[in-house]
Amino acid sequence: MLHLRLITPAGRTDAVVRLIERTVGATHLVVLRGAARDPAGDVVMCDVAREAGHELLTGLRGLGIEQTGSIAVENIELSLSERAEKAEEEAPGEGADAVLWEHLADATQEESTLSVTYLAFITLATMIAACGVLLDNAILIVGAMAVGPEFGPLAGLSTALVQLAPRPALRSLTALLVGFALAMAVTVGFSVLMDAVGLFSESRLEAPRPNTSFVYAPDWFSFVVAVLAGAAGTLSLTSAKSGALVGVAISVTTVPAAANAAVALAYGDPRQTWGSTVQLLLNLLGIVLAGTLTLLAQKWLWSRQRERTHRASEPS
Repeated sequence: MLHLRLITPAGRTDAVVRLIERTVGATHLVVLRGAARDPAGDVVMCDVAREAGHELLTGLRGLGIEQTGSIAVENIELSLSERAEKAEEEAPGEGADAVLWEHLADATQEESTLSVTYLAFITLATMIAACGVLLDNAILIVGAMAVGPEFGPLAGLSTALVQLAPRPALRSLTALLVGFALAMAVTVGFSVLMDAVGLFSESRLEAPRPNTSFVYAPDWFSFVVAVLAGAAGTLSLTSAKSGALVGVAISVTTVPAAANAAVALAYGDPRQTWGSTVQLLLNLLGIVLAGTLTLLAQKWLWSRQRERTHRASEPS
Protein backbone atom coordinates (compact mmCIF):
# COMPACT_ATOMS: atom_id res chain seq x y z
CA MET A 1 0.00 0.00 0.00
CA LEU A 2 0.96 3.64 -0.57
CA HIS A 3 0.08 6.55 1.67
CA LEU A 4 -0.71 9.87 -0.01
CA ARG A 5 -0.65 13.20 1.81
CA LEU A 6 -2.02 16.04 -0.29
CA ILE A 7 -2.26 19.79 0.21
CA THR A 8 -5.05 21.05 -2.02
CA PRO A 9 -6.47 24.54 -2.63
CA ALA A 10 -9.90 24.79 -1.02
CA GLY A 11 -11.56 25.16 -4.41
CA ARG A 12 -10.19 21.84 -5.67
CA THR A 13 -10.61 19.68 -2.58
CA ASP A 14 -14.02 18.35 -3.59
CA ALA A 15 -12.68 17.32 -7.01
CA VAL A 16 -9.74 15.56 -5.35
CA VAL A 17 -12.06 13.73 -2.95
CA ARG A 18 -14.28 12.59 -5.81
CA LEU A 19 -11.25 11.33 -7.71
CA ILE A 20 -10.04 9.31 -4.71
CA GLU A 21 -13.51 7.88 -4.08
CA ARG A 22 -13.72 6.77 -7.72
CA THR A 23 -10.29 5.13 -7.67
CA VAL A 24 -10.53 1.37 -7.24
CA GLY A 25 -8.04 0.38 -4.55
CA ALA A 26 -8.13 3.65 -2.58
CA THR A 27 -9.24 3.75 1.06
CA HIS A 28 -8.71 5.42 4.45
CA LEU A 29 -9.73 8.83 3.10
CA VAL A 30 -9.20 11.75 5.52
CA VAL A 31 -10.02 15.41 4.80
CA LEU A 32 -8.79 18.20 7.09
CA ARG A 33 -10.35 21.48 6.01
CA GLY A 34 -8.10 24.52 6.35
CA ALA A 35 -5.31 22.55 8.07
CA ALA A 36 -2.51 23.55 5.66
CA ARG A 37 -0.65 26.82 6.13
CA ASP A 38 2.18 26.77 3.55
CA PRO A 39 0.76 26.52 0.98
CA ALA A 40 -2.62 27.41 2.39
CA GLY A 41 -5.40 24.95 1.79
CA ASP A 42 -6.84 21.64 2.90
CA VAL A 43 -5.02 18.45 3.80
CA VAL A 44 -6.28 15.25 2.16
CA MET A 45 -4.84 11.87 3.07
CA CYS A 46 -5.58 8.39 1.79
CA ASP A 47 -4.08 4.97 1.26
CA VAL A 48 -4.06 3.31 -2.14
CA ALA A 49 -2.98 -0.08 -3.42
CA ARG A 50 0.33 0.15 -5.25
CA GLU A 51 -1.19 -1.21 -8.45
CA ALA A 52 -3.69 1.68 -8.49
CA GLY A 53 -1.14 4.33 -7.50
CA HIS A 54 -0.14 5.48 -10.98
CA GLU A 55 -3.73 6.04 -12.10
CA LEU A 56 -4.52 8.10 -9.00
CA LEU A 57 -1.33 10.16 -9.27
CA THR A 58 -2.03 10.82 -12.95
CA GLY A 59 -5.49 12.10 -12.03
CA LEU A 60 -4.12 14.33 -9.28
CA ARG A 61 -1.53 15.81 -11.62
CA GLY A 62 -4.32 16.36 -14.14
CA LEU A 63 -5.98 18.55 -11.51
CA GLY A 64 -2.74 20.49 -11.12
CA ILE A 65 -2.28 19.59 -7.45
CA GLU A 66 1.52 19.35 -7.77
CA GLN A 67 1.54 22.96 -9.03
CA THR A 68 -0.92 24.59 -6.64
CA GLY A 69 -0.40 22.35 -3.62
CA SER A 70 1.61 19.25 -2.78
CA ILE A 71 1.62 15.50 -3.38
CA ALA A 72 3.68 13.33 -1.02
CA VAL A 73 3.83 9.54 -1.37
CA GLU A 74 5.15 7.07 1.18
CA ASN A 75 5.41 3.29 1.18
CA ILE A 76 3.41 1.62 3.95
CA GLU A 77 5.48 -1.20 5.41
CA LEU A 78 2.66 -2.52 7.61
CA SER A 79 -1.08 -1.86 7.46
CA LEU A 80 -3.42 -3.78 9.77
CA SER A 81 -6.77 -3.07 8.20
CA GLU A 82 -9.44 -5.24 6.64
CA ARG A 83 -10.41 -2.28 4.46
CA ALA A 84 -6.84 -2.05 3.16
CA GLU A 85 -6.86 -5.77 2.34
CA LYS A 86 -10.13 -5.34 0.49
CA ALA A 87 -8.75 -2.36 -1.44
CA GLU A 88 -5.73 -4.42 -2.54
CA GLU A 89 -8.03 -7.23 -3.67
CA GLU A 90 -10.22 -4.82 -5.65
CA ALA A 91 -7.30 -3.13 -7.39
CA PRO A 92 -6.35 -4.68 -10.75
CA GLY A 93 -3.18 -6.74 -11.01
CA GLU A 94 -0.54 -7.43 -8.39
CA GLY A 95 1.27 -4.78 -6.38
CA ALA A 96 4.67 -6.38 -6.99
CA ASP A 97 4.13 -6.03 -10.76
CA ALA A 98 2.96 -2.41 -10.69
CA VAL A 99 5.07 0.39 -12.14
CA LEU A 100 4.83 3.67 -10.28
CA TRP A 101 6.22 5.87 -13.05
CA GLU A 102 6.45 9.01 -10.93
CA HIS A 103 8.52 7.18 -8.32
CA LEU A 104 10.71 5.58 -10.98
CA ALA A 105 11.41 8.92 -12.65
CA ASP A 106 12.22 10.54 -9.30
CA ALA A 107 14.49 7.69 -8.18
CA THR A 108 16.43 7.53 -11.44
CA GLN A 109 16.79 11.32 -11.50
CA GLU A 110 18.51 11.23 -8.11
CA GLU A 111 20.75 8.31 -9.11
CA SER A 112 21.72 9.82 -12.47
CA THR A 113 22.66 13.28 -11.25
CA LEU A 114 26.29 14.19 -11.93
CA SER A 115 27.20 14.80 -8.28
CA VAL A 116 30.51 14.72 -6.44
CA THR A 117 29.39 11.56 -4.63
CA TYR A 118 28.55 9.79 -7.89
CA LEU A 119 31.93 10.74 -9.39
CA ALA A 120 33.73 9.63 -6.23
CA PHE A 121 32.04 6.22 -6.21
CA ILE A 122 32.64 5.46 -9.88
CA THR A 123 36.27 6.61 -9.64
CA LEU A 124 36.96 4.57 -6.50
CA ALA A 125 35.27 1.53 -8.03
CA THR A 126 37.43 1.81 -11.15
CA MET A 127 40.60 2.13 -9.08
CA ILE A 128 39.64 -0.93 -7.02
CA ALA A 129 38.98 -2.83 -10.25
CA ALA A 130 42.40 -1.76 -11.56
CA CYS A 131 44.00 -3.45 -8.58
CA GLY A 132 41.83 -6.48 -9.22
CA VAL A 133 42.79 -6.89 -12.87
CA LEU A 134 46.53 -6.49 -12.18
CA LEU A 135 46.41 -8.97 -9.30
CA ASP A 136 44.03 -11.25 -11.22
CA ASN A 137 41.86 -11.17 -8.10
CA ALA A 138 38.19 -11.99 -8.73
CA ILE A 139 37.17 -10.85 -5.24
CA LEU A 140 38.40 -7.32 -5.92
CA ILE A 141 36.60 -7.34 -9.27
CA VAL A 142 33.31 -8.32 -7.61
CA GLY A 143 33.85 -5.66 -4.96
CA ALA A 144 34.42 -3.01 -7.60
CA MET A 145 31.26 -4.08 -9.41
CA ALA A 146 29.24 -3.71 -6.22
CA VAL A 147 30.66 -0.24 -5.50
CA GLY A 148 30.06 1.10 -9.01
CA PRO A 149 27.01 3.43 -9.25
CA GLU A 150 26.60 3.26 -13.03
CA PHE A 151 23.28 1.39 -13.04
CA GLY A 152 21.52 4.55 -11.83
CA PRO A 153 22.13 6.62 -14.98
CA LEU A 154 21.63 3.54 -17.16
CA ALA A 155 18.17 3.04 -15.63
CA GLY A 156 17.55 6.77 -15.91
CA LEU A 157 18.38 6.66 -19.62
CA SER A 158 16.00 3.74 -20.20
CA THR A 159 13.22 5.50 -18.28
CA ALA A 160 13.73 8.73 -20.22
CA LEU A 161 13.65 6.88 -23.55
CA VAL A 162 10.35 5.19 -22.68
CA GLN A 163 8.81 8.46 -21.47
CA LEU A 164 10.25 10.40 -24.43
CA ALA A 165 11.90 12.86 -22.05
CA PRO A 166 15.00 14.38 -23.73
CA ARG A 167 16.28 16.37 -20.75
CA PRO A 168 16.46 13.40 -18.31
CA ALA A 169 17.98 11.32 -21.11
CA LEU A 170 20.69 13.93 -21.66
CA ARG A 171 21.32 14.17 -17.90
CA SER A 172 21.76 10.39 -17.60
CA LEU A 173 23.96 10.18 -20.69
CA THR A 174 26.12 13.02 -19.38
CA ALA A 175 26.53 11.27 -16.03
CA LEU A 176 27.64 8.09 -17.80
CA LEU A 177 30.09 9.72 -20.20
CA VAL A 178 31.60 12.19 -17.75
CA GLY A 179 31.69 9.62 -14.95
CA PHE A 180 33.53 6.96 -16.92
CA ALA A 181 35.84 9.50 -18.59
CA LEU A 182 36.89 10.97 -15.25
CA ALA A 183 37.20 7.56 -13.60
CA MET A 184 39.39 6.20 -16.39
CA ALA A 185 41.55 9.35 -16.49
CA VAL A 186 42.16 9.18 -12.74
CA THR A 187 42.85 5.45 -12.99
CA VAL A 188 45.50 6.06 -15.66
CA GLY A 189 47.25 8.43 -13.26
CA PHE A 190 46.74 5.94 -10.42
CA SER A 191 48.34 3.20 -12.54
CA VAL A 192 51.36 5.38 -13.30
CA LEU A 193 51.76 6.13 -9.59
CA MET A 194 51.42 2.48 -8.61
CA ASP A 195 54.01 1.55 -11.25
CA ALA A 196 56.40 4.18 -9.91
CA VAL A 197 56.26 2.68 -6.42
CA GLY A 198 56.64 -0.86 -7.79
CA LEU A 199 53.13 -2.17 -7.07
CA PHE A 200 51.96 -2.28 -10.71
CA SER A 201 54.03 -3.58 -13.60
CA GLU A 202 53.54 -4.18 -17.31
CA SER A 203 54.52 -7.82 -16.83
CA ARG A 204 51.46 -8.27 -14.58
CA LEU A 205 49.24 -6.77 -17.26
CA GLU A 206 50.62 -8.99 -20.02
CA ALA A 207 50.80 -12.16 -17.92
CA PRO A 208 48.07 -14.82 -18.20
CA ARG A 209 45.13 -13.79 -16.03
CA PRO A 210 42.62 -16.64 -16.02
CA ASN A 211 40.31 -14.98 -13.45
CA THR A 212 40.03 -11.55 -15.08
CA SER A 213 40.97 -11.90 -18.75
CA PHE A 214 37.26 -11.74 -19.64
CA VAL A 215 37.27 -7.97 -19.08
CA TYR A 216 39.20 -7.37 -22.32
CA ALA A 217 37.85 -10.30 -24.34
CA PRO A 218 34.29 -9.31 -25.34
CA ASP A 219 32.00 -11.91 -26.86
CA TRP A 220 28.28 -12.54 -27.28
CA PHE A 221 28.04 -13.94 -23.76
CA SER A 222 29.02 -10.49 -22.45
CA PHE A 223 26.11 -8.92 -24.31
CA VAL A 224 23.65 -11.64 -23.28
CA VAL A 225 24.58 -11.28 -19.60
CA ALA A 226 24.27 -7.49 -19.85
CA VAL A 227 20.78 -7.84 -21.36
CA LEU A 228 19.67 -10.25 -18.63
CA ALA A 229 21.14 -8.04 -15.92
CA GLY A 230 19.50 -4.94 -17.39
CA ALA A 231 16.08 -6.62 -17.35
CA ALA A 232 16.59 -7.86 -13.78
CA GLY A 233 17.77 -4.45 -12.58
CA THR A 234 14.83 -2.65 -14.16
CA LEU A 235 12.36 -5.09 -12.60
CA SER A 236 13.99 -4.60 -9.21
CA LEU A 237 13.50 -0.84 -9.50
CA THR A 238 9.90 -0.95 -10.67
CA SER A 239 8.87 -3.54 -8.08
CA ALA A 240 10.73 -1.77 -5.23
CA LYS A 241 12.85 -4.89 -4.66
CA SER A 242 16.12 -2.99 -4.42
CA GLY A 243 17.99 -5.95 -2.93
CA ALA A 244 18.20 -7.51 -6.38
CA LEU A 245 20.29 -4.57 -7.57
CA VAL A 246 23.32 -5.96 -5.75
CA GLY A 247 23.13 -9.08 -7.88
CA VAL A 248 22.75 -6.96 -11.00
CA ALA A 249 25.77 -4.85 -10.07
CA ILE A 250 28.07 -7.86 -9.85
CA SER A 251 26.76 -9.43 -13.06
CA VAL A 252 28.15 -6.94 -15.58
CA THR A 253 31.72 -5.89 -16.30
CA THR A 254 31.32 -2.18 -16.92
CA VAL A 255 33.64 -0.90 -14.19
CA PRO A 256 36.25 -3.70 -14.54
CA ALA A 257 36.35 -3.16 -18.31
CA ALA A 258 36.87 0.58 -17.82
CA ALA A 259 39.62 -0.14 -15.28
CA ASN A 260 41.45 -2.56 -17.55
CA ALA A 261 41.22 -0.10 -20.44
CA ALA A 262 42.75 2.61 -18.25
CA VAL A 263 45.60 0.39 -17.03
CA ALA A 264 46.30 -0.85 -20.57
CA LEU A 265 46.30 2.73 -21.81
CA ALA A 266 48.82 3.67 -19.13
CA TYR A 267 51.16 0.94 -20.41
CA GLY A 268 50.48 1.62 -24.09
CA ASP A 269 48.75 -1.71 -24.84
CA PRO A 270 46.29 -0.98 -27.69
CA ARG A 271 44.96 -4.57 -27.84
CA GLN A 272 43.70 -4.64 -24.27
CA THR A 273 42.63 -1.00 -24.39
CA TRP A 274 40.44 -1.65 -27.42
CA GLY A 275 39.11 -4.99 -26.14
CA SER A 276 38.17 -3.52 -22.77
CA THR A 277 36.51 -0.51 -24.41
CA VAL A 278 34.39 -2.78 -26.62
CA GLN A 279 33.49 -4.84 -23.54
CA LEU A 280 32.40 -1.67 -21.74
CA LEU A 281 30.29 -0.43 -24.65
CA LEU A 282 28.65 -3.84 -25.14
CA ASN A 283 27.62 -3.96 -21.50
CA LEU A 284 26.28 -0.40 -21.51
CA LEU A 285 24.31 -1.03 -24.71
CA GLY A 286 22.90 -4.33 -23.44
CA ILE A 287 21.71 -2.84 -20.15
CA VAL A 288 20.05 0.19 -21.76
CA LEU A 289 18.41 -1.96 -24.45
CA ALA A 290 17.07 -4.47 -21.93
CA GLY A 291 15.91 -1.77 -19.52
CA THR A 292 14.04 0.08 -22.23
CA LEU A 293 12.35 -3.05 -23.60
CA THR A 294 11.41 -4.19 -20.08
CA LEU A 295 9.78 -0.84 -19.29
CA LEU A 296 7.95 -0.83 -22.63
CA ALA A 297 6.63 -4.33 -21.94
CA GLN A 298 5.47 -3.34 -18.46
CA LYS A 299 3.80 -0.21 -19.82
CA TRP A 300 1.95 -2.22 -22.45
CA LEU A 301 0.86 -4.93 -20.00
CA TRP A 302 -0.50 -2.40 -17.51
CA SER A 303 -2.37 -0.50 -20.21
CA ARG A 304 -4.03 -3.77 -21.22
CA GLN A 305 -4.83 -4.50 -17.56
CA ARG A 306 -6.48 -1.09 -17.13
CA GLU A 307 -8.51 -1.57 -20.31
CA ARG A 308 -9.83 -4.93 -19.04
CA THR A 309 -10.65 -3.39 -15.66
CA HIS A 310 -12.54 -0.46 -17.21
CA ARG A 311 -14.51 -2.78 -19.49
CA ALA A 312 -15.41 -5.02 -16.55
CA SER A 313 -16.59 -2.01 -14.50
CA GLU A 314 -18.82 -0.62 -17.27
CA PRO A 315 -22.53 -1.41 -16.88
CA SER A 316 -23.75 -4.01 -19.35
